[in-house]
Amino acid sequence: MHAFKILMASVNVHCLHCQSAHVYRHGQNPKGYDRFRSRHCHRMFQLTYAYEARKPCINEQITEMAFINGAWVRDTARTLNIGINTVIRSLKKLGQSG
Repeated sequence: MHAFKILMASVNVHCLHCQSAHVYRHGQNPKGYDRFRSRHCHRMFQLTYAYEARKPCINEQITEMAFINGAWVRDTARTLNIGINTVIRSLKKLGQSG
C-alpha cells in the first residue's frame, strides 16, 4: 500500500469591493465555482468566472477599447472573448447613464 501526503493550500481572500479580509464562503454557482461574501459590505463575489463578461473589470475594458482605441464592436468582442451583444449592451448602458 502506498502512503500519500495530502497538502492543503490556504488562500487569503479579500473582498473585491471593499478590500476587507473578513469574508466567508457563500456556496457555489451552478458551474461549481466558489462564491464568497464580505462581512463588511455584504456583497457577493467570485474569484474565478466561467464566462469572461462577468469579470468586474470587463466594462472598463469595453469602454477603453471602444472610445480610446476606436475599436469596432466585433473587434472588441473578439479581443475580450465575449459576445457581440454583451459589448452592445454595455455601450448602451454607458450611453444611458452618461
